Amino acid sequence: MKAEIVAVGTELLMGETADTNSGWLASRFPQVGLELQYVTVVGDNLAQLTEVLGRAFQRSDFTFTCGGLGPTEDDLTRDAVAKVLGEEITTAPELLRWLEGVFRERRMEMPAANIKQAGIIPSATSLPNPMGTAPAWWVERGGHVIVTMPGPPRELQFMWEHQVEPRIRERVRGNIVLTRTFKTIGLSEAAVDEMVHHLYGSNSNPYLGIYAKPDGIYLRAIARAQGQRQAQEMLHPLEEGIQGALGRYIWGVDEDRPEEMVGRLLTERGLTLATIESCTGGLLAGTITDVPGSSRYFRGGIIAYSNDIKVAAGVDPTVIEKHGAVSQECAAAMAQAVCRHLGADCGLSVTGVAGPDSLEGVAPGNVFIGVAHPGGVEVLHQRYPPRRPLVKARAATMALLELVRVLKAGVGQK
Repeated sequence: MKAEIVAVGTELLMGETADTNSGWLASRFPQVGLELQYVTVVGDNLAQLTEVLGRAFQRSDFTFTCGGLGPTEDDLTRDAVAKVLGEEITTAPELLRWLEGVFRERRMEMPAANIKQAGIIPSATSLPNPMGTAPAWWVERGGHVIVTMPGPPRELQFMWEHQVEPRIRERVRGNIVLTRTFKTIGLSEAAVDEMVHHLYGSNSNPYLGIYAKPDGIYLRAIARAQGQRQAQEMLHPLEEGIQGALGRYIWGVDEDRPEEMVGRLLTERGLTLATIESCTGGLLAGTITDVPGSSRYFRGGIIAYSNDIKVAAGVDPTVIEKHGAVSQECAAAMAQAVCRHLGADCGLSVTGVAGPDSLEGVAPGNVFIGVAHPGGVEVLHQRYPPRRPLVKARAATMALLELVRVLKAGVGQK
């Protein structure tokens, strides 16, 4: 089934807001049998939006809009859909009552402008949005579907998981798209491509794609079939080939996240963690605390961006004087110091050169990761392409994965 996304909002065209919704939805489409054909970004202009939606409605089985469902004059998605279908919007009493109830619960008076969000057309079914004040529409006509979805990512993702995806699964049957994503680190995109080149088939089913992400290189295997079992049988040899070619470089599959893996292992072993980081500037601690409940095992973090802060955290100044701040010895000392300083069982340190310039004679892209644990301390030296955002992202990911390796090996046991 062909799918299309229309992202709505002048702020997207102006670069004031990034369109993260389209990418998020695109990653979910294969699981429900949708093949994304087009993504269009259009501003808050009724004529332009109507033109774009009219074209999408004609050529795609499913059209998804993101945004433009608010109460203000420039929220025009409903109006454009109504124009495309030649229908009029009327206020639905049940939606109006729901909206009024939402504002009562918030102890706020509902502005008159919000009545707009209770509007609907005859071809639309309203989908409740408990995360906000913008109900979605599910519109069907002539075998084509338009789904209007709210712009805030939190609302859109909730709506997809609880309202939209189940409806699509009921409608799209006998057309299974099964995907597996293998996440690697430590190799370039070209190196990964070379190692799995023999797995590319002569046709596009199953399909193997490679793309770079901040936390490494991903491989996505996609199989299209009439049933789940057939799709699994098609993917199986490809999965085995990928595992065989890239085994030790694969750190996760599908929805695996290093910070969640760390959290599970620390919780299972009854261990606590503290971080001290230089070149990553707090990214490592921020990533760890993205996991709900991380306060159970994460004691805290120190951003030791200068040498005097490293010393204040407990690093022996003679280590820095003798070996430099970007060194194996300093990474080890930092990891051990933060354990003592914050009273944690494990310490995770990152020191390196994010670039673009060298530091203390060390070239950009060089990173040292220290892991202190009840059994001792270990240090990993990594070299990344000297691009500052990439170095920071890869270093934070690799630090977490190195801790995972240590904990799985059992050397971090109390």
